[in-house]
Amino acid sequence: MCTFDKDKGPRRLMKKGLTLILVGHINFILGAIVHGNVLRHISKPSHNISTEYTVANIISVTSGLLSIATGIIAIVMSRNLHTIKLQIGLLIASFLNALLSAACCTGLILAISVTVAYNGQSLMLGCNDTQVPVSARSPVSAQCPFDTTRIYDTTLALWIPCAVLSAVEAGLSVWCFVVGLALRGLAPCGNSYIKEQLEEEAGCSPHSQRLIGQRTNPEA
Repeated sequence: MCTFDKDKGPRRLMKKGLTLILVGHINFILGAIVHGNVLRHISKPSHNISTEYTVANIISVTSGLLSIATGIIAIVMSRNLHTIKLQIGLLIASFLNALLSAACCTGLILAISVTVAYNGQSLMLGCNDTQVPVSARSPVSAQCPFDTTRIYDTTLALWIPCAVLSAVEAGLSVWCFVVGLALRGLAPCGNSYIKEQLEEEAGCSPHSQRLIGQRTNPEA
């Protein structure tokens, strides 16, 4: 990543940006489906649902949106490597998205682990009128304000891809962040020559040469 060059680097950066946009859209859609079909029924305070479900889902949706924004910045950046504002924007967006995606992946893994360990009992809180715990695997005699059919399988089937996509988002964001460091000549990529190459290219551009000519020939 620190070997980013101005010949093949922009194309790679554009591919990473397109991948981030695609993954971000899929993750956002999956998170919205989970919330719309599952969690909106069980996330009410009166149901005493564990907060890890709602928090993990909200972070997943937010991570998808930030991944889309980071991908757009990366694509624009691939065509404008000299722009300092875009370099700083890529650094900030990719850093925040890497942290958020890592937190999203961790939260989803935690939610999946809790759900599997307790056979989905947390998903069924608020459904049982008796003192007997109700499992999502056997919701017999459960009185629920929503349809419990396949809620356990549906939740896991959507959460597992979300966790995988969040890990992909984190990896791509770290790659974009390191590229931003290389473009700015910052550690640990301070030994990269891409910054000097861009400065030399900017100094040899026709606009720069025209300005130099105007300075050397003020009478003209």
